[in-house]
Amino acid sequence: MNKPRVYIAADHAGFDLKNVLRDALENKGYAVDDLGPAEFNEADDYPDAATAVAQAVRNNTGARGLLLCGSAEGVAIAANKFDGIRAGIGFSSEAARLLRQDDDGNVLAVPARLKLAEDPLAICLAFLTTPFSNEPRHLRRLAKILHIEETE
Repeated sequence: MNKPRVYIAADHAGFDLKNVLRDALENKGYAVDDLGPAEFNEADDYPDAATAVAQAVRNNTGARGLLLCGSAEGVAIAANKFDGIRAGIGFSSEAARLLRQDDDGNVLAVPARLKLAEDPLAICLAFLTTPFSNEPRHLRRLAKILHIEETE
């Protein structure tokens, strides 16, 4: 399987986990572009991280994004403001797998401050290794999302 290029960014709440995931994914052979921050900054804002990853994923066909913040809610909301971005929250490997399989998700938001039942790396790997199903019902639903993006 071809490994997708991965863009990763975080706010202050996700900074440490971002660095851990970046290093672990690089050790597994993924090309990971760390879009920041390079240094911990308690005053940063999650929309900046979401914007960087959403724009990179949108401009690079087949790429995937990983975003980290305290709850994952803020970065997911911000990333989904960009046409062509389908971001979801990875509370589990199953949620991450379904985001890819059913919704052709291209950005995974991972909570850094919430207790997860699984290792965050396992959740990210489920997202990165699962292909989109291309099932007609899912294609039909994605076409409706594209129509919303084009008309709203």
